Order: sequence, then C-alpha cells, then structure tokens
Amino acid sequence: MTEIQRNEVYTTQEARNFLRISERTMKRWLKRGIVRANKVGGRYRILGREILRLVSPQAERQAVSTYQRFKKKVQDKIASW
Repeated sequence: MTEIQRNEVYTTQEARNFLRISERTMKRWLKRGIVRANKVGGRYRILGREILRLVSPQAERQAVSTYQRFKKKVQDKIASW
C-alpha cells in the first residue's frame, strides 16, 4: 500500500482501503461527520490530511475515551434497573 499524501485528494474507495473499513461504515462516517469530505460531481472526495487525522494517535485516544464514557453510562443505567 502506498503512503497517504497530506494534500492529495482521494476517493471514498481509496480512503476505505487506507482505513480498512467497509462501504457501509464509510457511508455512516460521512453522514455523521466523522469523515469530512467534499462532493465533486456527485461523489465524495477526501483530503489525505483527513485520513491522517483519523488514524492519528490522538483520534485513537478520543475514541477510547468516548467508548469508556458510553460504557460507564450503560453500566450505570443497568445498575439502576
């Protein structure tokens, strides 16, 4: 696999290959704004810096933190039943 270029423009297929996610996950991320993209000619285009942002250690820490908060809420809700 090639290296992600910061200022290169990628298709959703190329971004999916870099991120190793399914087409459905990519659509969900685009809809929720997790992946920022621009529509060009009816198709999404994603900058390389956006892909790099998603695979950065900071994004990983944020995802873990969000998961831990969600898990705590669920545990608290179950405990209150």
